[in-house]
Amino acid sequence: MRLQTMERLEKAPPTLRRSATTGSSSNGILASVALPLLLVLLGLFASPPSKSTYHALFLTLSDNATAARHLLALTRRPHVAGTPANAEAASYVLDVLSSASFSARSASYDVLLSYPVTRSLLLSPSPPPFSASPVAFDLIQEIYPGDPYATSAAESVPTFHAYSRSGSAAGPVVYANYGRLEDFAALGEMGVNVTGAVVLARYGKIFRGDILKNAEEAGAAAAVVYTDAKDYCGRERWFPDGPGMPPSGVQVGTTFRGIGDPTTPGWPSAAGCERLSPAEVSASGLVPGIPSLPISARDGEAIQRSVGGQVAPDEWQGGEGAPVYRLGPGPGFLNLTYIGNETLATIQNVFAVIEGKEEPDRYVILGNHRDAWTFGAVDPSSGTAALLEVAERLGKLQKRGWRPRRTIVLCNWDAEEYGLIGSTEWVEENREMLASRAIAYLNADCPVRGSGFHASTTPQLDELLKEVTKKVEDPDNFSQTVYDSWTLSPNHSPQIGRLGGGATDFAAFIQHVGVSSLDMYFGEGYPVYHSLYDDFVWMRNFGDPFFHRHIAVASIWGLVALRLADDEFLPFDYSSYASELQRSAKIAKDQAVNTPVSFAPLYKSIEKLKRAASTIDNQKKGLESKVGLLKWRKDPLTVRDVNDRLMMAERALTDREGLFQKEWYKHLIYGPSAQDDYGSTMFPGVDDAIWKAKRLNSSEAWHFAQHEVWRVARVIDQASLVLGGKFT
Repeated sequence: MRLQTMERLEKAPPTLRRSATTGSSSNGILASVALPLLLVLLGLFASPPSKSTYHALFLTLSDNATAARHLLALTRRPHVAGTPANAEAASYVLDVLSSASFSARSASYDVLLSYPVTRSLLLSPSPPPFSASPVAFDLIQEIYPGDPYATSAAESVPTFHAYSRSGSAAGPVVYANYGRLEDFAALGEMGVNVTGAVVLARYGKIFRGDILKNAEEAGAAAAVVYTDAKDYCGRERWFPDGPGMPPSGVQVGTTFRGIGDPTTPGWPSAAGCERLSPAEVSASGLVPGIPSLPISARDGEAIQRSVGGQVAPDEWQGGEGAPVYRLGPGPGFLNLTYIGNETLATIQNVFAVIEGKEEPDRYVILGNHRDAWTFGAVDPSSGTAALLEVAERLGKLQKRGWRPRRTIVLCNWDAEEYGLIGSTEWVEENREMLASRAIAYLNADCPVRGSGFHASTTPQLDELLKEVTKKVEDPDNFSQTVYDSWTLSPNHSPQIGRLGGGATDFAAFIQHVGVSSLDMYFGEGYPVYHSLYDDFVWMRNFGDPFFHRHIAVASIWGLVALRLADDEFLPFDYSSYASELQRSAKIAKDQAVNTPVSFAPLYKSIEKLKRAASTIDNQKKGLESKVGLLKWRKDPLTVRDVNDRLMMAERALTDREGLFQKEWYKHLIYGPSAQDDYGSTMFPGVDDAIWKAKRLNSSEAWHFAQHEVWRVARVIDQASLVLGGKFT
């Protein structure tokens, strides 16, 4: 089946195969001979190709058959962090990067990882003394008939929640919807007692670690989290006949609510470093205090049928064909056991460096993680395949004479799934260097999920991203660009998200150091997320049958990197940033209406940023106008100064004290939601403080909320000073 896939791609007509050249092969041969001959004839009178010429060439060097081969190689075996299979995948990535004639290497860290040892889940129809024998769930994901991955699937790690507390617990079932704070509050209002219960919650709205935290704080003894068919299967046919999650599919994942190695919070896991003890990790509050297990839609529905009590609200119900969901407690009674092994394991980050010619000490960084809970075709190997495609195209540009103005660093992270560990440890180890030299971080975690382009950025990158997508062909409609399809939203404008949460590897760069960042992907949620069915067959059949989306990701990713690495002036737009802040300030103010909080300091600081952004924009335009014979009057140090101010303004939006009770997160403009560590919130400190003040309604709480507004205003003032480049 895999060989047929490769043959299909290799034999596909040009409209499907989108190869590196256009036109006939004879034209390609003539062009490859004529161009070098012409350059020889021109001799010393020939000017080197412009950077824009190389950028246009980059877009023509794609090969979707190569991208497919990379994905196939990366998804042959399940490759959880810390396993030999993942080390094998690291070697593959290192070999490909080395073959592109880059300086490539790997860097290892010993970090705390979590693996399952024993799991069991028993359901009785009533509390003890039991009137009937309990039902034992098998907790496995079934192999479908004819699965070409059946042998490799046996290597997969059993379904579990990483870092879940080891132990046994038993209690009546209470259904808690999506496990949000408001869901548990609603249970209390409806008179449902959660104390001592085993909570049944479903994935889909918040991070699983937050579900467990909320359950624990509500008094639950344990929790099971299931994949509801309403959210992950719907009306779609089940894989392999359709893209939907099979009834036995289970979403595996971490429950660690921190970032990086749990034993080294805030410092790198270097050899011989200081580490927290297991007891200190447990006491941190960032790992669950109750045992838990992830379960399938089928098992979740079986448990739902055992629950009595009040009928759950309409919005808590399942989809078509589901039983009536009730709240409990009981009479269904669950007995859960989970024993895990938390151990120090070695992980490997892989890097390739393309050194800049004029500014080798300024870095444009591209990153994607490699480790997967199972085969990981979408998450993360579609990103790794695209990263290798970018690398090979850049290698071809180098052979044709291109050298970047600034250094490009390609990064393939390890142990992202456990808590962004590989990227975070590297950022913490290189924090000061990154703070003074990093231009931007460009991330692609699981970028090929389906159709439709989506992106999240820090706002100064918005216009650059729009410009780039206007040059890249839409992978689902070759008659238009990605930008054309992106603007088909209701307001006919690209919808760009923001990077506030800790969902993937951009977190350490933007949240901890303040490096301008971007994340992008095609498609939205996909049903086989973190399950055994996220494999090459699903990608070939549903995610990207001809690998055109992989090519589009590589084209956008690479072209953004080339612009940042090669443009004389960084293509940053802080006027766009100021406008975004103004819109967000109005939203925050509207949410705080009829409260004593004043947003006047925030509005005043944003006006300063607008003026500073306008001033540096005009300075850039003045310098850019010096072309031809006037070019010699453009002082390189002035160019460098302007670029450094553009680079460092994002850093100014961080605060060394960090967010309240989330000190690792330093960025005061974009951060995680108070209720969801994956969610992104504007002015997170302000948002959290106002939310708490509304609950407490005390003068101290409202005073603290006002303090948070002042903190945000102060960092925006600092960003304005950095853009201006002069002392007060």
